[in-house]
Amino acid sequence: MAKTPKATVGPIPKATGTHIVSSAHLVSPQSAEMSEFEFGLIVASNAFHRWVVHCMAAAELKDLMPLDVLVLHHVSHRTRNKRLSDICFIMNIEDTHLVNYSLKKLVSLGVVASSKSGKEVTYAATEAGSATVQRYREIREQCLIQALHADDALNKDIGELARLLRVLSGMYDQAARSAASL
Repeated sequence: MAKTPKATVGPIPKATGTHIVSSAHLVSPQSAEMSEFEFGLIVASNAFHRWVVHCMAAAELKDLMPLDVLVLHHVSHRTRNKRLSDICFIMNIEDTHLVNYSLKKLVSLGVVASSKSGKEVTYAATEAGSATVQRYREIREQCLIQALHADDALNKDIGELARLLRVLSGMYDQAARSAASL
């Protein structure tokens, strides 16, 4: 029976200050803030995924995964037919099979329809899909947006945060390309 190698752990640098991180061993002296951001992103991402699933369930479309909900929203965006590759590009998803699976699921639920023109397949929300998305919007307004109503400063911060997330998305994409070429 082969022995399992023991994990070796070097000294773990202590996080300085009041940074809240999930992986202290990754904290860099150059930017502890990045580790703090990444932990916040993990927590916020999971909360957001939980939110979209529960909001969609309240809109009477149950048993969806977060990606299914997000794909339905994107397919409904601007009421234009979308190709799989366009959906993946806009959502910055590399694994097209994940989106394709969501699209098939949404088609089987009757909230998305596919159409074929030559070799090209496009997707659009059905009337039922549009109605569900509208109901989602109403629930979102009631449960989430109303909480922001009294705090204009927070609303402005959210706008700046959205800008920073787009910048960081580009940085992470470039870092991923660099890591892939090592």
